[in-house]
Amino acid sequence: MPEGSAERSVEATLGHLRTIDGLEQAPSQPAAPLTLEDLYRTHRMRLVRLAILLVDEPATAEDVVQEAFTGLHRNWGRLRDAAAAVGYLRTAVVNGSRSVLRRRKTAREYVPPHAVNARSAESLAMLSSEHQAVVSALGKLPPRQREVLVLRYYGGLSEAEISEAAGISKGTVKSTASRALESLQKAMGG
Repeated sequence: MPEGSAERSVEATLGHLRTIDGLEQAPSQPAAPLTLEDLYRTHRMRLVRLAILLVDEPATAEDVVQEAFTGLHRNWGRLRDAAAAVGYLRTAVVNGSRSVLRRRKTAREYVPPHAVNARSAESLAMLSSEHQAVVSALGKLPPRQREVLVLRYYGGLSEAEISEAAGISKGTVKSTASRALESLQKAMGG
């Protein structure tokens, strides 16, 4: 696989998912939702897709997003403004996904691991074989590398936004993305 093609593949696959999820048409939030219900209606499915890409299990992803909204509800009175709510939710989903992955790792130490393909037939059918290979390779990356690539190419976040959402420095974002793309390159035959 030629150098840089892993990045192009990840960008194409996660960009395709962004389009499927309607993220490309989403306004840049000129008028932020004012109620928790508006935020839920507007952002829930995007956050679920983000969580699915991080934890690779739809039911768990739904739980992670629900917990994020529950936390936002508890802290609604302390919120600076409605626009900050989306950042809060994104960070809560990333942190919740990390917790799920830590619990899974701990559970695997006591129970023999077993492979489960949690993706639905519908989600796989919407992806070409090349896109399926990229999603599969993403699932094999270490959690932080997967987080950075998903937040960058699916979430469309800048390095600064990824840094804030993942709780790591901008330099770590850059180096992690670079290592992740190298790993994908190798995993995809390059």
